[in-house]
Amino acid sequence: MEDIRNILKNKILVLDGAMGTMIQQYKFTEEDYRGEKFKDFKVSVKGNNDMLSITQPEAIKTIHGKYLEAGADIIETNTFSSTTIAMADYEMEEYVYELNYESAKIAKEVAEEFTAKNPTKPRFVAGSIGPTNRTASMSPDVNDPGFRAVTFDDLRVAYKQQAEALIDGGVDVLLVETVFDTLNAKAALFAIEEIKAERNIDIPVMLSGTITDASGRTLSGQTAEAFLISVSHIPLLTVGFNCALGAKQLTPHLEVLSQKAQFGVSAHPNAGLPNAFGEYDETPAQMADQIKEYLDKGLINIIGGCCGTTPGHIKAIAEAVEGYKPRLVE
Repeated sequence: MEDIRNILKNKILVLDGAMGTMIQQYKFTEEDYRGEKFKDFKVSVKGNNDMLSITQPEAIKTIHGKYLEAGADIIETNTFSSTTIAMADYEMEEYVYELNYESAKIAKEVAEEFTAKNPTKPRFVAGSIGPTNRTASMSPDVNDPGFRAVTFDDLRVAYKQQAEALIDGGVDVLLVETVFDTLNAKAALFAIEEIKAERNIDIPVMLSGTITDASGRTLSGQTAEAFLISVSHIPLLTVGFNCALGAKQLTPHLEVLSQKAQFGVSAHPNAGLPNAFGEYDETPAQMADQIKEYLDKGLINIIGGCCGTTPGHIKAIAEAVEGYKPRLVE
């Protein structure tokens, strides 16, 4: 299959939308989450979406298929929280390798089916590596600013285990996403560089931060430019932003990246900002309309959706990018 790096030179690629939004529609019960394998598990696991790759693989396959059907070129594995650090909440640390491996295998299987149907539009799998629920550069204790709940090395070890399992399962790209603390991201990137050296492979890496509010900064206090500068020593496929904001609010931050980055630029915004009930109201047409600004300004190389986005949103986005050239990477 053609290398994603070559395709990106001539084409804007479309990433899929939200996995969680789609899983919610199934209204799975505690029993559904447990499945056969975990039916006697010691703690409640309802809400642990990543384990559905093991207990409800058909549902995950169906979701991937819907996004590919909608026109996505890249689908993300169902592994946003599949590190030992995040899985500690469910006491499922020992299943982390299996979670990542199975998720990668499922996604790859579906992607290959779609590529076989239309070889002129190859489909890729991005291994989703979330930020964990701990932060390496800030204290969770307001009374002890020097305290850290996790170290750089803890994170490096956890991310390395996740990335290795994703690679073993067949992903084409690694996507370190929703970065709210750049130190966490650096641990992930460091782990990936270690794997690349040890295995003598050159897997492409996407990095996507998150601007948390109107201040235009990440949670650990960096502006878009500072975030870019602090990760530019790593050879990335793309750098970008996702989550937290809708497409419109993300525009100025993408403009900064687009002007300064020597890599491709990616974006997968939410379907607008959440309403009072935490739901996302922006329609596919509204979202595609806002993304048109990215296209007219030549800001992006990869575009998709985050919270609240569905196959409908991805279809509208895929139709919007038709005929547009990707941002030029110098």
